[in-house]
Amino acid sequence: MTTQWETITVASEHPYDVVVGRGTTALLPGLVEGSAKVALLHPAELADAAAALAGTLDAEVLLLTVPDGERVKTPAFLLACWEALAGAGFTRSDAVVGFGGGATTDLAGFVAATWLRGVRYVSIPTTLLAMVDAAVGGKTGINLDAGKNLVGAFWEPAGVLADLDHLVTLAPDDLRGGLAEMIKHGFIADERTLELFEADPAAMLDPRSDALAEAITRSMRIKAGVVSGDLREATSTGSDVGRELLNYGHTLGHAIERRERYTWRHGYAVAVGLAFAARLSHALGHADAAFVERHLRVLESVGLPTSYAADAYDDLRATMSLDKKSRGASLRFVLLDAVGAPFMATAPDEDVLRATYAELAR
Repeated sequence: MTTQWETITVASEHPYDVVVGRGTTALLPGLVEGSAKVALLHPAELADAAAALAGTLDAEVLLLTVPDGERVKTPAFLLACWEALAGAGFTRSDAVVGFGGGATTDLAGFVAATWLRGVRYVSIPTTLLAMVDAAVGGKTGINLDAGKNLVGAFWEPAGVLADLDHLVTLAPDDLRGGLAEMIKHGFIADERTLELFEADPAAMLDPRSDALAEAITRSMRIKAGVVSGDLREATSTGSDVGRELLNYGHTLGHAIERRERYTWRHGYAVAVGLAFAARLSHALGHADAAFVERHLRVLESVGLPTSYAADAYDDLRATMSLDKKSRGASLRFVLLDAVGAPFMATAPDEDVLRATYAELAR
């Protein structure tokens, strides 16, 4: 079992380090040093761990318990956090820490970005999905009834502590929620990640395995590299694809999440979105059939879904029009010719979209 820490520098507008390994939470005191007060946002199930973490800090700690999952990412909880910071007298020299899954870190980051126009923020993701997705990149935000992450800000953390020890207690379904993002990173940029999944799918569901640790580190390195080159997600055209590359599989995936009222795990929705994106790439004359089959094989090998309800297309199509990649009335997809060979598809033929979904539907 690996015990080595690896530091990945995100070389963006305000560079910061992501430290991956077992026991990295111990580095938190150094990242909030100098703050008289620290707000520590966490879900209820991490209350004991949050209290223990608070005891390691030389600061007055405000423990803020928030609901787990996407239901916390609402204007109401954002306002509640602002009010709590106001009541505790937080100043611009104080700090906010997000300790939990991706929804917790998204909310905490947005609180930090907006309190007094921005205070220090540290992310401690405790789920696999949060580590490989939400924790890296500086995107923060909340959801509205109209869609996911429609309100937010770019706010880079002072640091990210990806402590693999937090994964040991996770159930297999919780791990699967992050595997879809890792598989996505493999297809958009890293053949080695796909080989790790293909060589031993069971190891990807073992939180103690060295293979999973390697795949996590590679995944975080891939995301860090992408966001370093395009923090604020400039519009991509043709094969010149910047940060939008990370949205591969997400156009349909986010629509599924909204249709399911965010009761589906993000990774499950993204898995279906990846299957759809691969099929659409093929339908538009780019990727070959073997590329589609590889998507299905890798996703299904770790128990992720690759199909969705046959009668859902009209609802999903309406929601996809709200996707953040859309420009005016034009729907845009990040697609692939092959591993690591992306392109943007703008306003694909509607009959092709419907037919592609029909192949996906169960």
